[in-house]
Amino acid sequence: MSWELGHEFDPQTYPIRRSDLVRYAGASGDFNPIHYSDRVAVSVGLPGVVAHGMYTLALVGRALTTWVADPALVMTFGARFTRPVFVPDDDEGTTVDVTGVLKSVEEGRATIELTVTHRGKKVLGVSRAVVRC
Repeated sequence: MSWELGHEFDPQTYPIRRSDLVRYAGASGDFNPIHYSDRVAVSVGLPGVVAHGMYTLALVGRALTTWVADPALVMTFGARFTRPVFVPDDDEGTTVDVTGVLKSVEEGRATIELTVTHRGKKVLGVSRAVVRC
C-alpha cells in the first residue's frame, strides 16, 4: 500500500441487482417501495426502481476495506447522495464504480477522495474517507 500523495487506488466495480435490494431491505428494515416496485417508483417521478442510498454508501465502505485491507483502519467516510442508482429488472442489473485518490497524509491519517459513479455519472458528492496509515 502506497501512502504517497496522488496515489490512485485500484478501481472497484460492484454489481447491483434487484435481489441485492431485497436482501438489503430485509437487513436494514428499509422497505420503501421505490426500491422494489417500478409502479411506485414511476408514480413518484423516477424512471424505475432505485438502489437504497445507504446500500450504495456501503459499497464505498467495501471498496475502502479492499484498499486498506483492515476495516479497523477506516476512521470515517461519508458522502452526499446526489443522483439515484437505477436498477433494471433483469438478470444483469447495473453497476457502481468506486475510485479513490490519496489527497493528504498527516499525523498517521490519510484522506482519500472518492468518486462513485453509475453509468458514467457521479452518484455521490463530497465523498471522502479518513483512514489510519
